[in-house]
Amino acid sequence: MAKPRPAIVDHSLDLLLPLGPVKARAMFGGYGLYLEDLMFALIAFDTLYFKADSQSEEQFSAAGGEPFTYEGKSKPIQMSYWTVPDEAMEDPESLLPWAERAVSAARRSKPVKKRKRSKDR
Repeated sequence: MAKPRPAIVDHSLDLLLPLGPVKARAMFGGYGLYLEDLMFALIAFDTLYFKADSQSEEQFSAAGGEPFTYEGKSKPIQMSYWTVPDEAMEDPESLLPWAERAVSAARRSKPVKKRKRSKDR
């Protein structure tokens, strides 16, 4: 029998409905949240984290967010995913701007696929 999904996953998906068709996929003991096959958030240890980058990380930090950190072999590893203000986790309208920042950061960090060149004829 499959282990039931944690309540935080369904709660997050409900809050993110205004963003569009967000899907949750189990990964490494947590969940990745995807919009159009683009991972923009993760859920680990019953906490929602949004993707951040050099353009948005300061906003997450200024709002009291904390980065997702895990214990590496020799030191803690900080990832580019941040928590949002507690009040945003109660209201879709408050969460939406944070989610949009995360989607933008994920798009900026997505590697550009190289197109194959057709041979000259």
